[in-house]
Amino acid sequence: RLSLGLECKYQGSGGSAEEKIPTTIKDIEAWPIKGLVVFHGEGFSAHMRAYLFSTGLAVELEDLETWLRLFFGLPF
Repeated sequence: RLSLGLECKYQGSGGSAEEKIPTTIKDIEAWPIKGLVVFHGEGFSAHMRAYLFSTGLAVELEDLETWLRLFFGLPF
């Protein structure tokens, strides 16, 4: 009986979505269930991608299915 909350962020070009990521991570840490940021788009800088991965609370959209299978113990 696992639950997981998802927060999705898309950034097609440079802009404000990237600026909101640290606050999003803090919010997820306060959730009563486990949470994850799913992100996609060319607008995220290399620095922000590295930050997201370093939190352990983020996954790129193309890796989401594999991540979910591992989290929920589903077969591949």
